[in-house]
Amino acid sequence: MGTRTAVVTGASSGIGEATARELAKQGYHVYVGARRVDRLRQLATEIGGTALELDVTSDDSVAAFTEAVDSANILVNNAGGAKGLATVAEADLDDWRWMWETNVLGTLRMTKALLPKLIASGDGLIVTITSVAAFHAYDNGSGYTSAKHAQAVLHRTLRGELLGQPVRLTEIAPGAVETEFSVVRFDGDAERAAKVYEGIDPLVAQDIAEIVAFAASRPPHVNLDQIIVKPRDQADPGRFARRN
Repeated sequence: MGTRTAVVTGASSGIGEATARELAKQGYHVYVGARRVDRLRQLATEIGGTALELDVTSDDSVAAFTEAVDSANILVNNAGGAKGLATVAEADLDDWRWMWETNVLGTLRMTKALLPKLIASGDGLIVTITSVAAFHAYDNGSGYTSAKHAQAVLHRTLRGELLGQPVRLTEIAPGAVETEFSVVRFDGDAERAAKVYEGIDPLVAQDIAEIVAFAASRPPHVNLDQIIVKPRDQADPGRFARRN
């Protein structure tokens, strides 16, 4: 049996980076993809993986990336994110396009391109990082919640379509995880981003990475369909127990 391989998108920071490190510890050769290639190369050097530039919103970029991947046992669809907190009445269509291109069509492009290799591996696993926003609607969040609902439904549909094929599917839906997520959402406003996690003990990227690694370490007959994970201080997307 040759080296097992994993592909992690959005791997230049946060959950993607932590996941790549955890899968490398399990012996996977990890292909890490993102737009910030300098960060990727450093990560790949540290974990003995392969860094490849990847923009999941580009057909050409996805094609070039996936052609460079000889085989794949695991695909972690982690690239995604939110932009803004506008109401529907004041929605920014460019923000919506970015969220749908990244979260939904990015997941579709990567999954479609790598599916033949995942099936050919004889024991494939697709992990899609969605969000608690894939289960809830909340004020000012329609662009992100609709994109995450769509991404999740895309992933869940595969469970039936791939029944009988040697591919497992795990959806991980995190609540509040302190990464660069909120900085991106607020267009680089670090102070505003920090307030999201004020007074709570949020999840960190490593928490999610360890769950991905656990799912990957299960035997082929075990499929962890859906995992919702939140900080103890969080009940729903906007409901927290905050300490002063």
